[in-house]
Amino acid sequence: MARGLFSNITGVRADIIIYDDVEVPNTSGTKEAREELRHRLDESRFILTPKGMQLFVGTPHCYDTIYAVDQAQKNLDQSDPYLDEFQDLRIPIYNENYESAWPDKFSKADIESLKKQVGPNKFESQMMLRPVNIAQGRLNPDLLQFYNDDLDYKEISRKPHLYLGGKQIASCSAWWDPAFGSAGGDASVLAIIFTDVDGKNYIHHIEYIRIDEANKDDEATQQCQKIASVLVQYYVPCVTVETNGIGKFLPAILRREIRASSHYASVIDHHTHFNKSQKIIEGFDAVMAAQNLYVHASISKTPFLNEMREWRPSASNTKDDGLDAVASALLQEPILIASGSQKGIRKNWSPTAQIFKAKT
Repeated sequence: MARGLFSNITGVRADIIIYDDVEVPNTSGTKEAREELRHRLDESRFILTPKGMQLFVGTPHCYDTIYAVDQAQKNLDQSDPYLDEFQDLRIPIYNENYESAWPDKFSKADIESLKKQVGPNKFESQMMLRPVNIAQGRLNPDLLQFYNDDLDYKEISRKPHLYLGGKQIASCSAWWDPAFGSAGGDASVLAIIFTDVDGKNYIHHIEYIRIDEANKDDEATQQCQKIASVLVQYYVPCVTVETNGIGKFLPAILRREIRASSHYASVIDHHTHFNKSQKIIEGFDAVMAAQNLYVHASISKTPFLNEMREWRPSASNTKDDGLDAVASALLQEPILIASGSQKGIRKNWSPTAQIFKAKT
């Protein structure tokens, strides 16, 4: 019996089920499609006899593939790979010595020609069996550089200094793109960017804000309390709140919660007129092309990297809330020109808290 993945096969029993290319672009292109694919595959197991066998034959079509067996390929919810308990057989088109698995069918020249014709992503996915997104993405997470350093706050001669990995921080930009509503809607995201004296940009923290249903405070207050605590944790001197839509009344609540936390930070209201796709392109393109964007390792546990892999300028149904917040923060950061000497580099971390007396 042969049936499509979404056909009705209830009322039958099977000793062997062969899943032939069930993961294709249509069933893996979005998070919702991948969840539906896993749901349909789970349903098929009900017709399997107790000692029956399941055989999956196919190639990966996305990073979050059902064929992942490596622990590094865990889902964002840190669950085990979908086929974690299955035996795995992979035969890429060539091995580590660049020897063809089928020299009578694919010579080195044929392999190189195929790679040029289909592009690097499709080749890696279909011929090398490495989980990537087969679509040609605009944002490539492979161009990011990761680090594990924490912020180091010091006061020298009663002046505040902030360091990251031994580098002095020259500026900080924090952007909050708020949202309310269902879990399937837009996410409420805070992005914090630091720039050191050499002009390197660090995405140090991205907060996908969640509320506690058991908390008696309203959702707006809970979100502002969370933002205030993050600002304190990362010594953020100023945060910009996007006031489009529901954000109009949030700055006032946020200022109240910041005062309650005994932290000094400015809150700037900002109404965005920029096209979101264009903003993401302008925010990321140059800094990623220069490989000047560093990302804290903790961000790999958030949806941010998956948003990068799946984002397309023309797509309207992909998640991009984290990308939007980070791009907005990057565009706010000043362009710093590194000096050959330390003269002229701003030493104080929080310049708004200092007093300067001019002789007139």
